[in-house]
Amino acid sequence: MAAKLSSTELDEILAIQLTVAWAGEAAGDPKRLGWWKSDLVDREGGGDLFVRLIPKTAVWASLGLVRKAAIRVDETAREKLAHGDRVWTLFHFGFAVDEQLRDRLAWHRNHQNVPSECLGARYCVGSDWSKPAFESVLSGLGKSKVQVTPSGRQIETAAKSPVDVARLLGGALLPLTAEYPLPYAEVAA
Repeated sequence: MAAKLSSTELDEILAIQLTVAWAGEAAGDPKRLGWWKSDLVDREGGGDLFVRLIPKTAVWASLGLVRKAAIRVDETAREKLAHGDRVWTLFHFGFAVDEQLRDRLAWHRNHQNVPSECLGARYCVGSDWSKPAFESVLSGLGKSKVQVTPSGRQIETAAKSPVDVARLLGGALLPLTAEYPLPYAEVAA
């Protein structure tokens, strides 16, 4: 079982996940990466519906749903791996860590925190979309040796901490492609 992560570690992983989930949306103006067919965050899209339905927690609701859209695409891509249950991806760190991330997201929603204030500098949702700026954020996450496989991009890492691996997985999204490239790291069984 994975150790309990600190609030700071969970917030950093969430910041990376939520930024990538937002950048991966298909709809919106200007158009972003289009890895999942959603427009849940932007005020002109699904974000407007959430503001009218649940004004106090609208931001967190839309972020949670776009994260869920990314998780589903990630799950589908992981199914193509021989041992998809034995890898970590940006949206899958195993039950224990994933549960901590869900709980932390719910905690922020329940306390009505402002995402840009509590998730740190790696959180870029809501800023003007710029592919070069997003690439710059990803390149700042770190670099590892990446082997491109038919199913995704396998990173080689000795890192054991989910937050360290999350940074490397985010960096392994580069170069950006038309489809979600599924960066993953094998973990010991």
